[in-house]
Amino acid sequence: MSQDTYSKNNTALLLIDPYNDFLAEGGKVWPLIREVAEEVGLLNNLRLLDKAARDAGLQVVIVPHRRWQAGDYECWCHPNPTQQMMMKRPIFAKGEWGGDWHPDFAPKDGDIVVQEHWAQSGFANTDLDFQLKQRGITKVIVVGLLANTCVESTARFAMELGYHVTLVRDATAAFKREMMFAAHELNGPTYVHAILKTSEVVEAISRA
Repeated sequence: MSQDTYSKNNTALLLIDPYNDFLAEGGKVWPLIREVAEEVGLLNNLRLLDKAARDAGLQVVIVPHRRWQAGDYECWCHPNPTQQMMMKRPIFAKGEWGGDWHPDFAPKDGDIVVQEHWAQSGFANTDLDFQLKQRGITKVIVVGLLANTCVESTARFAMELGYHVTLVRDATAAFKREMMFAAHELNGPTYVHAILKTSEVVEAISRA
């Protein structure tokens, strides 16, 4: 059992990309992650973490991906593979149901909704670092989607900026089990401070 502590004075829960397209029946990406998501109990674990964080007074931060709009990426010199795909099959489209918050994870009073990230890191070209530092946050618990892209990139960037970083192996998902394995067994141990289960994080939050 981890002995990490998560105080409301210095800890934030970062919830990455909680959109309908990712998390809801009928979402464009949900069918691609459903098998892994259901295997780890993603939705229920996100609900447990969200409740535990709020009950303990931790700062909840929504870290959203860019909501696609017509013309996005078309004149870019180097759109990445995901952005190239989004030009053909937009996801998280602004003004559409898929780009709305999943109702269980919509922002609530006191939450921070940071600027939308264009690629994978929630820190790159956004105000996330500024918002955290202004509140004295030094520890981040990173959850959401996808384990091997936006979650990993945001967590790596957090480490580089000096934050204590926790991944939650069953509060994320990916297209394949192999991607989850890489995120938590191969890559994660090289840069994060803790890789825990939801139950362990909830217990640690309650201890604090």
